[in-house]
Amino acid sequence: MEKWYQKLTDYFPANEMKSQEHMKTLFKDKEGIYVKEEGPHHVLVYLEKEDFIFIDYILITNLSRGKGLGSKIMDVLKRKNKPIILEVDPVDTSVPDTSKRLRFYERNGFKKAEGIEYKRIHAVTNELNEMNILYWSSSPRSECWVFDRMQIAYEQVHAYRAREFYGKEPQGTNEVLYYKEKSYRTAY
Repeated sequence: MEKWYQKLTDYFPANEMKSQEHMKTLFKDKEGIYVKEEGPHHVLVYLEKEDFIFIDYILITNLSRGKGLGSKIMDVLKRKNKPIILEVDPVDTSVPDTSKRLRFYERNGFKKAEGIEYKRIHAVTNELNEMNILYWSSSPRSECWVFDRMQIAYEQVHAYRAREFYGKEPQGTNEVLYYKEKSYRTAY
């Protein structure tokens, strides 16, 4: 197992991980747009499209948390002048890191897309994975816009060639992503 992947699997729960083979295929097939950046104290994996960035994984090692490295990485991404979208665990009081993560993103200007519901059954663990969608943009973006880009990210990252790696069809986008309120649909 490669070191960057080991770091990710040591931190992220199994129901949030793709296989190493899946990720390596994404790096190869989507070279230049599905990107891995790593250093001794971080791993960042993201999809960069023409009009947005989707952060698939960001990890700051335990020894480096709270020292500003995560904010520096976010600043570098923000300088690309594209909206940034990511998934984050809902706050769970029994898991202190969930509230710390949310506070980190809020300090860095991210907003929760209140109207978007994300529920996915993990292809390997068969566990339900519910996530919040957060986004940052230097100019106003509607949740409808965020929803449309999140659909693209799901299809081009999570569902990409998934049958090949996990032996079953991935859930359809409309099964995973849903608007809770219709009013968000017209808010361009």
